Amino acid sequence: MISISFKNKLVPAFLALLRIVIGWHFLYEGLIKIFDPAWTARPFLEGSRWIFGDLFRWMASGDTGMWIIDKANGYGLTLIGLALILGLFVRLASWSGIALLLMYYLAYPPFGGFSYGALTEGNYLIVNKNLIELFALIVLGLTRSGQFFGFDMLRNSKTADGSLQEVKTADKPVAREINRRRELLKGLAGLPFLAGFAGAYIRSITDNIPDAVSGATIKVDYKQLKDLKGKLPEGKLGNLTVSRMIMGCNLIGGWSHARDLIYTNTLFKVYNNERKIIETLYLAEQASINTVFMVTQFYPALNKYKQIYNGKMQSICQAMLPEKDFFSDINLAINSGATALYIQGGEGDKYINAGKFDMVHKAIDHIKKQGLLAGMGAHSLETIKACEREGIPADFYVKTFHHDKYWSAHPEENREEYSIIANNSSDHNKYHDNIWDLFPSRTIEYMKNMNKPWIAFKVLAAGAIEPKDGFRFAFENGADFICVGMFDFQVIDDINIANEILGSLKSRERAWYS
Repeated sequence: MISISFKNKLVPAFLALLRIVIGWHFLYEGLIKIFDPAWTARPFLEGSRWIFGDLFRWMASGDTGMWIIDKANGYGLTLIGLALILGLFVRLASWSGIALLLMYYLAYPPFGGFSYGALTEGNYLIVNKNLIELFALIVLGLTRSGQFFGFDMLRNSKTADGSLQEVKTADKPVAREINRRRELLKGLAGLPFLAGFAGAYIRSITDNIPDAVSGATIKVDYKQLKDLKGKLPEGKLGNLTVSRMIMGCNLIGGWSHARDLIYTNTLFKVYNNERKIIETLYLAEQASINTVFMVTQFYPALNKYKQIYNGKMQSICQAMLPEKDFFSDINLAINSGATALYIQGGEGDKYINAGKFDMVHKAIDHIKKQGLLAGMGAHSLETIKACEREGIPADFYVKTFHHDKYWSAHPEENREEYSIIANNSSDHNKYHDNIWDLFPSRTIEYMKNMNKPWIAFKVLAAGAIEPKDGFRFAFENGADFICVGMFDFQVIDDINIANEILGSLKSRERAWYS
């Protein structure tokens, strides 16, 4: 303990103010957690990936232990905040606060990418608000700041003149009584702040002001891992074990297919920044999705996710076939760490429609020579038929598949094969980016006898079909896997729906080729 005499009489006052404002922050954080029945520290602990990550995830592994941690967090913050505001047992409160802040800092240190998964107010390098507040509490704990305008002044019978010496007025009863009154008034200095806090807090609850953002506060409104009802079934794609539902990449890339809503692509890109992509990949893999469709420009984010979280997410990359440097995108995907590749659907349609079967054959052979599975993507069923007819040795097919019973579906009488790759047509009646399997009944009939694995994509017609409806249609009518684009707040729901449907299939005729 350090006893300090201050020549500047303002120093004790500002130390008291520092103590009170930190107490205010702790108290608010604690009360928000206590009175919010949905709050839990579980996602905060589960997301930790630094050297103490295993310890924090172990702490979150049991319901009883998690209940204790949540209560200790909420009530601990509240009691520390009250003690600091009132200046009562400040030394104990300061060191307790230091312990909590140190844990928050070690769970998500602001360097090396380890802060992914924790809400922050900005970008930091080593020093963040938790560390700053931690050192401020060390100052308060070492200077016995509760002696300044706090109840510790009365508890220890010390003066508030900055010297922290005992009162020596025994021979002057009147002076001693006056000093005691002054001590009492100064000791009550925290009460107006506490009253102000109470008023502000009540207003914040009434006005639905959101929770404060700190390392201690992770709050989300969507389902978390605890709401997962089961692990996704898996199937075989060649030598790969793949979850029956694969995460799509359109929402990551900002390709929304939102008909004539021109702002949605930009909106998706703003929401799915690199941090959000990494968080979504982590949630998906923890929830049992083990494979994601990928495009080459997003491999830096995927590889950063794997580095930070030691992720094992597999990737099936869409390969483009540029005429000038035909194998360039394939080679980039392989060098970026793709697990498997397939010729992107639009590219496959374009080359097959133009009769360039030999070029597609070369692309598939080139992928397979690198030791990777090679698939063929298509919007048109005629592309799949041509591959089978021409003996193009694709290991699997990636084919659009959804019903057309939604209001914005293109009228069947206006549908033409390969119109999707000619979507720049000036004739609005031919195609307007609102349907991707032009003839689903034909797809069902032909794929029924296909003896290669089939990954169905666009199963929700880019958001026009409800997941329960689209997933069931795809699985019951022959798809071995479905590729589904999803935001982070949809991951758990989509997995639960897929599990429910896979567990209750009744009318599937096609055998599982996976």
